[in-house]
Amino acid sequence: MKNGEEYPVILGVYSLQKEGGIGVGGTSSRHAQITYWYARRLSPEIYEVQPLNAHHVPSGLRKELPEIEFLTAYAPEPTYYRTNTVPALQTLARKIAEGERLFSLNQLDAAEKQFLKALMIDGLNVRANYGLGEVYSEKKDFVKLKKVLDTLLGIDEAFHQEQRERFNSFGINLRKNGHFEESLRFYQRALEFNDRDEHVFFNIARVYFDKGDTDSCKEHLRRALDLNPGFSEALKFLRYCDQHGAARTA
Repeated sequence: MKNGEEYPVILGVYSLQKEGGIGVGGTSSRHAQITYWYARRLSPEIYEVQPLNAHHVPSGLRKELPEIEFLTAYAPEPTYYRTNTVPALQTLARKIAEGERLFSLNQLDAAEKQFLKALMIDGLNVRANYGLGEVYSEKKDFVKLKKVLDTLLGIDEAFHQEQRERFNSFGINLRKNGHFEESLRFYQRALEFNDRDEHVFFNIARVYFDKGDTDSCKEHLRRALDLNPGFSEALKFLRYCDQHGAARTA
């Protein structure tokens, strides 16, 4: 690797071969079980693998491995990657991008179809689930929104730092459409991954304010300011809440 290499680095598809047995006693036999994995290099010493689903795209839990374990256990599969995974990922990306474009034009039914097509390729795709969730939030379709929200809450990757812009946008969308309890569930899950993010506390405060719970709003604004005393938006919001509360009492 060259000095200054930016991580993560996509390595492509690798195979993992394990020996397994069939039958017992004299009828037993050995066979090789081969699985395929999407690999990235996270740092000079750490690699990450993620299993491929039936549509040849990475989906499911990611696993980090030290360099020596990865290099000794996994074998590169450039032809498989080129022939199967790259085209599938391109198709998936096109459907998601089209869904996002249609959503930006407020064509909700058409956007929904594109996100559903994407999820047929990868049901755990974070970006597609966020997009579909925003569609149902705008449509105020509570039943379908709950299903998507439950899916997102079960995907750890949805709350990783690299998804921060998406989960902030989704939580704000829930709040703006009056889905207060759903928004709170979502932000509380985000805090399980990072309870040092002042912006999450600020967004929770905004939900409580819209619910009419000024005390809980101010409590979360103070927690945001404890983490970042220079957070000017939180300070202005807290001052407004104090004035608002005083005026209401008077």
